Amino acid sequence: MEETGYRLITDAAAVAPACEELSQHAEVGFDTETTSLSPFEGRLRLVQFASTEAVYVFDLFALAPDGDAAHERALEALRRLLTATRPVKIAHNAMFDAKWVRHHLGVELCGEFDSRTNDKIEVERGGLFDTLLASQLISAGEQEDRHSLAAVAERYLNQPVDKTQQVSDWSGALSDAQLEYAARDAALMLPLRTKLVDALRASSLTRTAQLEFECVAPLAAMELAGLYLDQTCWQEKLKDIERRRDELHEQLQNELAEESAQQSFFGPVRADINLDSHVQLTRALTRVLPKDEPMPDSTRNWKLEPLAAKFTVVRDILDYRTLQKTLKFGETLLASVDKGKKESEKTSRIHPHFHQIGAPTGRMSCTDPNIQQIPHAFDMRRCFRAPEGRKLVVADYSQIELRILAEFTNDSGFVEAFQSGADLHRVTAAQVFGVAPGAVTREQRDFAKRLNFGVVYGIGARRFALMTGLSQEQSEDLLRRYFATYRGLDTWLREAAQKALRERTAPRTVAGRLFRFNFDPDDKQAASLAQRGGKNSPIQGSSADILKRALRLLHDRLKGTGALIVNVVHDEIVVEVSAADAEEMAKTVEEAMCAAGEEYVKNVPIKVETKIADEWAK
Repeated sequence: MEETGYRLITDAAAVAPACEELSQHAEVGFDTETTSLSPFEGRLRLVQFASTEAVYVFDLFALAPDGDAAHERALEALRRLLTATRPVKIAHNAMFDAKWVRHHLGVELCGEFDSRTNDKIEVERGGLFDTLLASQLISAGEQEDRHSLAAVAERYLNQPVDKTQQVSDWSGALSDAQLEYAARDAALMLPLRTKLVDALRASSLTRTAQLEFECVAPLAAMELAGLYLDQTCWQEKLKDIERRRDELHEQLQNELAEESAQQSFFGPVRADINLDSHVQLTRALTRVLPKDEPMPDSTRNWKLEPLAAKFTVVRDILDYRTLQKTLKFGETLLASVDKGKKESEKTSRIHPHFHQIGAPTGRMSCTDPNIQQIPHAFDMRRCFRAPEGRKLVVADYSQIELRILAEFTNDSGFVEAFQSGADLHRVTAAQVFGVAPGAVTREQRDFAKRLNFGVVYGIGARRFALMTGLSQEQSEDLLRRYFATYRGLDTWLREAAQKALRERTAPRTVAGRLFRFNFDPDDKQAASLAQRGGKNSPIQGSSADILKRALRLLHDRLKGTGALIVNVVHDEIVVEVSAADAEEMAKTVEEAMCAAGEEYVKNVPIKVETKIADEWAK
C-alpha cells in the first residue's frame, strides 16, 4: 500500500502554519489516537488531519508535555481548527473523537456550527461528516452489513484496512508503523466521503445524514456530563431487592424442593433445587403442578408466562428471576460510577455510552450501563438526582407517536382530536363503544388507550385479547369498530404493510430515513414481521428524528448557561440546571423540543410536558 507521506508535528512553532494550510481546504479527514478507550482514563496522543495535499499528525505528548493540552498556548491554532465549521471534518465514529477533543483540548468539535442559524439541510454545508453514521443510514437496517472502518472501506473503496496497530501501545515512543497507520486512517476519509455522499444522494438520504451529523456533538457532551447518582440511595434499593430475592428463594425452596432421604436430629433434610437449572425446575414443577397440566418444553420466561397466570408458584419463579436480574444490573451500574476517573475528578456520576443509531428505526441504544433500562420496580430512578444547588428538568413529548401517526395518515378523527386538545383516548372510547365522551368509563378509556398505542405496533386481535383479557371475538369486534372509526389510519396502515411485502421497504420518516426488509416471502412469520415493521418503523423512526433534532436545538440554546443535557430515553430529555435558573431553563427546554417537532409535524400541535424535580422520577 502506498505510504501517506505524513508530516509529524512535534515542534510548537509548526502548529500554526500547518493549521493555516489545512484551513484553506473545504474538507479534511480527521482522526485521533488515544492511550485508552475512555477519555477519563487515558490521554489524547495524536490528532491527525488529511487534505488532498498533505497529512499532518500532531503529537500532543510533544506539544503539551505537561499533559494539559486544553491550556497549552502552542495548541491554540489546533483548537481553532477543530472548532471551525470549515473545513468539514470527516471522521469515522466521530463521537469518540468529539469526546476526547472536548475532554482533553477543552473545545467542541465543529463548535462554531449553530443549527439555529443554518436552515439549509445538506451534507455540504459544513461541520461534521461521519462515515460510520452515513454507512448505517445507507444500509437502512440491513443486518448483515458491518460498519467498522475496515468493513466500510472494503465495501465502498474495495480497499483493505490493516487495523493491527489500533490496539498497540500509544503511550510510549511511536514506531513508523504506528504513525503511518494513524496518517492512513485520516487520509482514507477523503475518498470514502466521496463514495458515501454519492450513495446518500442516490438514496435521498442527505437530509437524514445532516440530522445525524448534527447530533454527534450534543451526545458527546451528554456522555461526558454524565448523570449524578445518589449511591447511598442506590445501595439501599439493592439491599431491599436482595432481601426480597432471598425471601422468595426460601419460599420457592419450601414449595419446590423434595425431602432428602437423609435425616438430621430435627427431621428430614430439604434437598434444595437449583432454580436456574432447566432440568431440576422442570422436574419440580412436574411434581407440584396438577398432573393433567401440560408442561412446556423449556423453562424460559416466555414459555412459563401462560402457567404464571394460573399458578402462584410459577409467578414467583418469574418474580425471583426479575429480582436476580435487577440485582445484577444494579451492582454493575454501581461499579460504573466515576469509572476510570482520578480521585480528584470523582463526582458520583455514571457516563453511559449512547449508540446514536442503535436500532434500524434510528432510535438510540445505551450500554455501559444501559440507563434506558432502569427497572421500574423499587422506584430506582429516584436515585438519579440533581447535585446540591441544582435541579433536573425532565421533559417528554406527549403522545408523540400518535401525533406522528396523525401527520402521516391525515385521519380526520385523529387530527381533530389533537387540534381541539381533546383527550384522544376518551374520544376513541366514545366512538368505539358508542357512548357519549362524558359517559366513558375508566376501563373503556384504558381499552381505547391500548388500542391507540397498539396499532402503532401492528397489534392484532389475538395479542389485544391477551393484553386485555377479552375473548378473541370481543377483540376482533373492537378492532373492527376502531378501524371503522379511523378509516384514514386504517388505509395508511394497510398500504404501509403492503409496501413492506411488495417493495421490501417502508414509508420514510419525517426526516427521510429509509428502511429495507429482507425476508423469504414463503416464510409467513418473517413476512408478518416485515408488515409490522412497515407500519411501525416510520412512526418510531420519526420519533427518533424529532428527538435528535431537539437535542441539537437544545444543545445550541444551552451553550454558556451552565445547563447540561444528562440523559435521553426515547421521547424524554433530562437536563441538569442551576436551581436559580430552573424555571427559565424549563421554558427553554420546552421551546426547543416543540420547535424540533414543529419542523416535521404540521397538521397537529406538538406538546411537551416538563417538570422541575430533585430526582429523575415519573
